Amino acid sequence: MKCISIDLDGTLLNSQHEISEENVKALDELQKLAHCLILNTGRAYADVIKLKAVQNMEVPIFCINGSVLYSKTRELLYEATLSISTYKEIFSILKGLGVGILVYTNYGGFPSTLPPLHVKSKQELDVLFQEFYYDEILEKDNLKIYKLIALVHHDQLEKVEEVKTALAGKLPITMASSFPNNVEITSNEAHKGKALLRYQQMMNLSFDEIIAFGDGGNDLAQFEVATTSVAMGNAPIHIQHKANIITKTNDEDGFAYAVRHLLQLINTQEEISVN
Repeated sequence: MKCISIDLDGTLLNSQHEISEENVKALDELQKLAHCLILNTGRAYADVIKLKAVQNMEVPIFCINGSVLYSKTRELLYEATLSISTYKEIFSILKGLGVGILVYTNYGGFPSTLPPLHVKSKQELDVLFQEFYYDEILEKDNLKIYKLIALVHHDQLEKVEEVKTALAGKLPITMASSFPNNVEITSNEAHKGKALLRYQQMMNLSFDEIIAFGDGGNDLAQFEVATTSVAMGNAPIHIQHKANIITKTNDEDGFAYAVRHLLQLINTQEEISVN
């Protein structure tokens, strides 16, 4: 059985944050061939199932960089969380660095999850982070904290390295960047690659191959365990260099192109002209 692990933003989703018709067709054909398809994303579950195409799919969904795993029937299989003490320490460091902070929990994202912020202006983001009362998060009953995101403006990318340096080696965490202007911080048990191996063991499966698709720094974790890693044409150069194969961009149906033409997992569907 082949396992095909697919990132969402910048990979399966185009720039309009939609799954194109060509990619949907490719997914349908792969499922009919009984391959194990997995959506492996940094998004929270609520932001994944908002996607219409996903609502019509019956596949496992790995959320928040491997922090929360759902079966193909949407059964919760696994959670990796940050302790409250670890959260407080990370939050204090990020606050001191003056970066925007997103907190992903079992109550949702505070003050938001990442996808809705892509359309916000610099000024709107500043107001959002400055005005939010973060203490209310810790007042929640049975709180589970899955991830923090340190978010910086695109003209302050040097702060990304400042965040990584400030946190490196101090806490039981994993750090990765889904976009050049963020750092995603999760438990050291949360990892896109570890999630694939964990799922295989939990479900008593044996993958002959793991084919991983991605475009961001948080996809390097799945590239590490993959038999074949596929980077999108829109991925940064350093991500492309870590991949076995480079396909077209996410706006050129790069996923569908790779599975049809580069990997030849499904038919190319070339039109036959009749004279």
